Amino acid sequence: MSLKYDLHSHSTVSDGTLTPAQLVHLAADAGVNVLALTDHDNVSGIGQARMAARERDISIVPGVEISVSWNGHTVHVLGLNIDPDAPILCAGLERLCDYRQWRAREIGRRLAKKGIEGAYEGACEEATGALVGRLHFARFLVQRGHARDVKEVFRKFLVSGNPGYVSGEWASLEEALGWIGDAGGMAVIAHPARYNMTRGKLRRLIGEFRELGGRGLEVVSGSHSKDEYFTMARHASDFGLLASAGSDFHGPENPWINLGQLPDLPPGCEPVWNHF
Repeated sequence: MSLKYDLHSHSTVSDGTLTPAQLVHLAADAGVNVLALTDHDNVSGIGQARMAARERDISIVPGVEISVSWNGHTVHVLGLNIDPDAPILCAGLERLCDYRQWRAREIGRRLAKKGIEGAYEGACEEATGALVGRLHFARFLVQRGHARDVKEVFRKFLVSGNPGYVSGEWASLEEALGWIGDAGGMAVIAHPARYNMTRGKLRRLIGEFRELGGRGLEVVSGSHSKDEYFTMARHASDFGLLASAGSDFHGPENPWINLGQLPDLPPGCEPVWNHF
C-alpha cells in the first residue's frame, strides 16, 4: 500500500487555525501517513507535532516555509527534513520573525490612516501564536465587514497599491538555501504557480534555485490547478529537480485542499520523499 504524503501545512504557530497537535490528529484521521509541519519562518511547533504523532500512526517531517525576496517578488521556500535546532537556521528565522512583527504594526498603522481602526489589535487577537501575519489581518477585516472573504481582503487591502500593503524585506534566495542546507534539510520551492510570473521569469527563478543547491519543486499543491501539476512536473524534469506534494493546509475553514485529498504526482516525477 502506498503512503499518503502531505509536505506543506501550517499551525497556530504561524497563520494556521489548529494547534500543531490538532493538526497532526486531523491529518491522521484523514489518512495522511507522513506530514510536514512547515510554519512560516518558525519551527517552534515541531516538538508539539512530534509528541502528538507518538499517539497516532503518522510520521512528522520537521519543516519550515521561509519567506524570500527575489527580483521584486516574495517567494516561499520550504525546508524539509531539517534539524529545527540548527543555530544558523534559528538565527535567520529570528531575524525574519522580528521583521514580521514590525510589518504587522506597520500594516495596522497604514490601515488606521484609511479609517480602519484597531486592525493591529484585532489581528493580534486572531493570532494565537507568536507571529502576526497578513492572514490574521484578513480574518479580522472579514469579521468587521470590510470584505466578503479572505481573498477579497487581499485584493482590496493587502497587495501592492492598496492601503495595507507593506513590501516584504525577507531573506535572499542564497541565504534561505544556506540556512536549510546548514540544518541538513532539502530546499523546495513552494507553490511555484502562485507567483504570477511569466514562464521565462519562473524558469530563471528555478534555474537560480537549482544552481544554489535547491533540490525540489512543489509540483502538486493545494493552490495549483490540474493543468499546473503537469506544467510544474515538466519544469522539475527540465531542471533535474525532485517533485513534492503539499496541501498548504491552514485549517478546515479555508483549505486549498483538505488533508488526505492530494492527488498522486504526475507520471515520471521523482518524489522528494524518496531522498529523505
